[in-house]
Amino acid sequence: MTFIVNKAGNEPIYKTLVSEVELAIRGGSLKAGEMLPSMNDLSSKLDISRETVKKAYGILTEKGLLVPRHGKGFYAADLSTSGTPQVLVIFDKLSVYKQLLFNAFSETLGNSAQTVILNHNQSVDLLEYYLDNNLDHYDYYVVMPHFPLDKVTQDRALRQISRIPNRKLIMLDHLQPGYTGHCGAVYQDFENDIYHGLTKGFAKSDGTLRLRVITLPSSLYGNSIRKGVERFVSERRLPVEFLTEAPSDIKPGDTFLMLNSQLDTGLVALAHRISEAGLTVGTDVRIISYNESDMNELVLGGLTTVSTDFRQMGRLAAEMILARKPEIIHNHFDMICRSTF
Repeated sequence: MTFIVNKAGNEPIYKTLVSEVELAIRGGSLKAGEMLPSMNDLSSKLDISRETVKKAYGILTEKGLLVPRHGKGFYAADLSTSGTPQVLVIFDKLSVYKQLLFNAFSETLGNSAQTVILNHNQSVDLLEYYLDNNLDHYDYYVVMPHFPLDKVTQDRALRQISRIPNRKLIMLDHLQPGYTGHCGAVYQDFENDIYHGLTKGFAKSDGTLRLRVITLPSSLYGNSIRKGVERFVSERRLPVEFLTEAPSDIKPGDTFLMLNSQLDTGLVALAHRISEAGLTVGTDVRIISYNESDMNELVLGGLTTVSTDFRQMGRLAAEMILARKPEIIHNHFDMICRSTF
């Protein structure tokens, strides 16, 4: 068996060797029980240090891919009884939507993988800490790259995410700007998704639509979504108003688009203002909220949403791991009409 390491690449040589051996074992070119070259032989053939080979063999042993036999050497493990994929999931923060996603992810994987979940809370420092302590210990890293959008933070996030070997990386919900590796991903396109979602939802609009968009400060991608909304109303020559809180001057015919969670204080405040104006949601005033969950069927008698399919996102990511074939997929986005619209 011949292994190739790129000495001129950015990745440490021992990591390259780990990837080569793992690929050979999982791909079947290195059969279960087959003996690997001794550390001395491999270091000589590849013209690398024995310590580099030793480190790589040690990591592969920890991952259950190699079986050491005292006085004899290292042998490829039988993955039919061992080597269950180890998956580290790093969310930005937990929410009802992330719970839907993770439940679908876990259900799809079943007992075919072992999963650990962490939250970086939109802190690059935490992501760096997690990678420092776990980078060589998992077969897949499922990461939600949601971080503050200033250039310094984004540059740091890109550097950290780029530390993960691209064949082990699956990005969820968002594509990290600037990343050029061939990783897996299931993502939203915030600007274009809202444009197409509104276009579908208002296909039969009579042209009298008055759209009022409430973007709260906690909406990380509010500006991207706003661009999609502006394109939608510009093409149809419709009036639009962008707000940061529920207004007091609510009139019949208003259609509100809320860009935050369906249970946040912004939606509660809006519902109170509509009631105080003596108007009825769904008849006099319409509400569309961003992001779908089971609770929306009950909120305000049925809350209309524009949303990606979080269950599908989790299921697709899990299927990539099961198939060992990461790919980049734009996740389904739709407008779900209920009584508030």
